[in-house]
Amino acid sequence: MSLKKRLKAAGIIAIAAAAVFGIARSGLTISEKQEETVFSGGKETLYLWYTDEMLTSYLTGAAVAYNENHDVRIVPVLQPALEYLESINQASLESNTPDLYILGHDSLEKAYLAGLASEVAFPGGAMEEAYLKTGLQAATYKDKVIGYPFYFETSGLLYNRTYLEDMAKGQLEAEADLAEGEAAQARAEESQPAEESGQVQESAVESEGTAADERFTEEQIEARIKEILPDTIKDIETFADEYDAPEQVEGVFKWDVTDIFYNYFFVGNTLNMGGEAGWNTGQIDIYNLETIESLRVYQELNQFFSIDTSEIDYEAILDEFMAGKTVFTIATTDAVFKLEDARADGLLAYDYGIALVPDIDEGKPSRSLSMTSCVVVNGYSANKEAANDFAKFLTTQYNDILYARGGKVSAAKNVEYGYEALAMFAAEYEKSISMPKMIETSNFWVQLEVLFSEVWNGADANEKLKELSEQIMEQVTGEAYEEEYIKEPETEPEEEEYSEEGFAEE
Repeated sequence: MSLKKRLKAAGIIAIAAAAVFGIARSGLTISEKQEETVFSGGKETLYLWYTDEMLTSYLTGAAVAYNENHDVRIVPVLQPALEYLESINQASLESNTPDLYILGHDSLEKAYLAGLASEVAFPGGAMEEAYLKTGLQAATYKDKVIGYPFYFETSGLLYNRTYLEDMAKGQLEAEADLAEGEAAQARAEESQPAEESGQVQESAVESEGTAADERFTEEQIEARIKEILPDTIKDIETFADEYDAPEQVEGVFKWDVTDIFYNYFFVGNTLNMGGEAGWNTGQIDIYNLETIESLRVYQELNQFFSIDTSEIDYEAILDEFMAGKTVFTIATTDAVFKLEDARADGLLAYDYGIALVPDIDEGKPSRSLSMTSCVVVNGYSANKEAANDFAKFLTTQYNDILYARGGKVSAAKNVEYGYEALAMFAAEYEKSISMPKMIETSNFWVQLEVLFSEVWNGADANEKLKELSEQIMEQVTGEAYEEEYIKEPETEPEEEEYSEEGFAEE
């Protein structure tokens, strides 16, 4: 799903089926008869609002599990995503509900300033021991934790493990054959007896017919795959130059260059938007030399990999990856769900893996963008203590099946994700930078996406970044703002580069 779709309200109204307690219809109240049937027993009732229909089964199960051991009933209520906070505000003023709700961390400032988010009262223990650091930073506003980190989204390097394993075996075989040949040559030069020489030659012949799987251990093959995996963008270019690709491979590296969520890692470590927690308007640094240089690297990849922005689409790229047409791409956690479904249906003929997003170059680290959905206790709720207790339960004690039943990856520590790929996404999430919460800069992502598109298609990165910084700083300060032009150091012209277009022709 693209960032534009994440930032825009989906506006989809859905109705969740009743399990034991019944999940209320979106936007509708529960009748007195239903209340008498569903909430008999005098238990305190908490309402949990959410907008993602994929969570319905998971939240229903969580409500059932919690209700069995607590004198509280949890009622999940599916709501339209359109004007979600406005609906929460209206319901809060009228009936003090919902008691809790699930919200993207980038909207926490707006919720807090409206009185709709309470500072977390974490029952027992320290939050630092329960949640990944990035999640806590995402849930923090003005040094107050105002949400329970629930699940996250970020990007990682998706690669065709089958291709890399074949490549690793090929390299190991070549190296072994070379070593055996050199050893045989050395023995021949030492004038060994003829029969011994014949035995050496026979041994070499036998080894040539031995399968690679038998000649090398899994540990050797795995170690070589890790060596092959690119650490930097330059490594990917080198890989593309040297890779003897199977016939079906149409390109080495292809990703959705039209979506800032898959591009942001190029500038994530050099661009500062509100500090680590993303709320401080005094910590904004958009226009700097390091970011300009990173954008230059990004721009050069257009000549190297020849990706047409008019024909690019994330879902289509995943389909091409599954068909074995590409070796590497940038993907989000949803890719694991799609790949595993395809494997179960017999539609995926390759193994895959997830690695950390490559750095720009040695000494120039990258940093992915991440989104964290939080469980927020409503400031208007009359049941804050019980709401905090359920929020902790939901985000730290009932999260092992979150991906299996809800398609989301938990932001808690020490979670058994069930897939190695998801553990790698969690590692990427820990080093990622959260989307900021500042209301004044809410249009920054749309503008940055436009900038990336223009730079990809040849616009001057320095000028475009300067313009964007001036626009954002004017919004923050409320007055005209002008950046001092940054003069870039002159660089030597590079030799003619390899391109994916040439690769396809070959």
